[in-house]
Amino acid sequence: MPRRTLTAATALAVLFSSAALVAGATGSAAADSAKVLPVRSTGDIVVDGVHRKIFISDPYGGTLVATDYSGTVLATLTGLTGVDGLALSADSEQLFAAVPGDDSIVSVETRTVTRTARYATGEDTGPEHLALAGGRIWFGYGSDGRGDIGSLDLSGAEPVVALGQDSDNGYRLAPRLASTPGAPDVLAAGSPDYNGSSLGVYDVSSGTANRTAQYANGVGTPWLGITSDLALTPDGSGLVTANPGDRHRLWRTSDLTDAGSYPSAYHPDAVAVAPDGTVAAGTSSPYDPDLYVFNPGTTTAVRQYDLPDTDGSISGGDEVATAGLAWEPGGSRLFAVTSNSRGDHALRVLTDPTKSAPVMTATAPASASRAKSLTVRGTLKATLPLPAGTPLTVTRTDLESPGGKSLGTKTLGANGAFAFTDTPPAGGKVTYKVSYAGDATHTAASASASVAVSRATASLTLNRNGALYAYGTDVSFTAHLGTTYKNRTVQIWADPFGADKPKKLIKTGKVNSSGNLSATVDMTRDTTVTAVFAGDSRYAPKSVASTAYAKVKVSLAVGKQYRTTKIGSTPYAYFHKKTNPVFTTNMSYYTNRSHRLNLELYYQGRWYDAGSQYFKLGTSGKSAVTLTGTHETGYRMRVRSSYINGSSGDTVNSTTYTPWKYFIFTK
Repeated sequence: MPRRTLTAATALAVLFSSAALVAGATGSAAADSAKVLPVRSTGDIVVDGVHRKIFISDPYGGTLVATDYSGTVLATLTGLTGVDGLALSADSEQLFAAVPGDDSIVSVETRTVTRTARYATGEDTGPEHLALAGGRIWFGYGSDGRGDIGSLDLSGAEPVVALGQDSDNGYRLAPRLASTPGAPDVLAAGSPDYNGSSLGVYDVSSGTANRTAQYANGVGTPWLGITSDLALTPDGSGLVTANPGDRHRLWRTSDLTDAGSYPSAYHPDAVAVAPDGTVAAGTSSPYDPDLYVFNPGTTTAVRQYDLPDTDGSISGGDEVATAGLAWEPGGSRLFAVTSNSRGDHALRVLTDPTKSAPVMTATAPASASRAKSLTVRGTLKATLPLPAGTPLTVTRTDLESPGGKSLGTKTLGANGAFAFTDTPPAGGKVTYKVSYAGDATHTAASASASVAVSRATASLTLNRNGALYAYGTDVSFTAHLGTTYKNRTVQIWADPFGADKPKKLIKTGKVNSSGNLSATVDMTRDTTVTAVFAGDSRYAPKSVASTAYAKVKVSLAVGKQYRTTKIGSTPYAYFHKKTNPVFTTNMSYYTNRSHRLNLELYYQGRWYDAGSQYFKLGTSGKSAVTLTGTHETGYRMRVRSSYINGSSGDTVNSTTYTPWKYFIFTK
């Protein structure tokens, strides 16, 4: 059958994460589970209901694995070359396993999972498939166009093997076998050969296999293709087979004529029939549902499962392994061995496979007005349709009821549709969850729909926007909140300019009776202050920002003058013309910050620009600049230091100037 190719390695953790099946058309059950199996392949699966164990054979690995009902491995037997078909004794005390690589059938005590005996079947027989019927163990054996049926009788003092029970059968390979406790003398067989599969039914009551019906593939009959798996109905009157096509076939065992089919998907590869007649049909279908369950007497699946994609690298879901299905004896669980394209295998436990899994939808308006009626609509569809009047519970979750509030019970209408109205008291996101509790034949289902319900706009203001302050001034910012419903809390955040200082919450609290909340900011940098109202069930969230500005702290000192004297009311520093003045700037430091010195000359009644230059501050914020060169005497001059936003190396403060310092050169 077609298999996808793997293009990249994928960790087993992907498979471990797939704890539940992803359902297709009919949903999934949260209680379904999956666990990785330590196998390289799957030959057969048998469930021991007495000891609550599951046995799985691994032909490639030559191992037999025993797990509990959750898939936890309890024991592993190795050295069973090619171990394939399994069969459980009537009292569940012994498990029989076909070991073709050893030309034998081995028995295993189910209680302790230890080998108890080996029964040779004959040189080069290579037994592959087993079934218990008529008080004997029957095995399919052979290859290279010569498949046959043999038996192992353990009723006497010594084991007796009888080969060649149906040599003229058309089986090209060792046939798969099936039996059922409800018809203990009926044995069915089918060849797993793609080019020449034949079916046979036998009466084994006499101790030999007497063929009572045959479907000879291609001999006056349509081509059947490989028989990947087969199972008898509980009374033995029907045989279900997994052959190529988009359905599992049903045959009458009396004459192996067509008795109907179970629609599934292409590449059927597994089948299991429960004691009550429920049929589980598995397929190797990466892009279609992989498992179909049919209640007794029906040919429409009550449940479909679409396996998840656990290899994580290529498209297409996992697949049911060949002959990888088994029902829980006396229970309702279905066990499925599945595999992905990487070759990883898992045991999946399906807890309610015979229940219809309804699919619910719910829709609501994208938006609505608060305190105005709105309508929620939806559907509840199932493979077993639910009647009008089926109760549905509704819960509304909103800002007023974050834990959800019951809106009581609504009812399903005609054709699986429902609708109800509600008047949302709260604004914001309002979610309606509609739930169906399930019943004896249906699993639970739910759906949710959300509505964006309008809220009023709150009035929120913040003062001080655009104000300029001296360095280090403590400034009180006041937020004013207008009318709201219940929430009267405001947050005030300060975000100083510069990437080195993050935005910080400086105050949160309820506004006073006047609607005000104030917080103080130490203005050492330009700062954006934001007031935030988180909103409530009737008023939407709102924020407002105010940006205030801070000067740098800066001073300028003049040094090396021989005296200071006023000219008019202005102090002047006097320098001999051979003395170089020193201008010392102290400024609040910031990384890579510079200050600018400006010189001006007084001539004929006005001041003229005499040049400017930037000088980098030391890490202490200090800079000493010496004015060198030839100094002309008799001219009045002045100097100032400044921080220029954007030009002084950063933008975290506002432009700031020192007062002018005046000086003059003399002889």
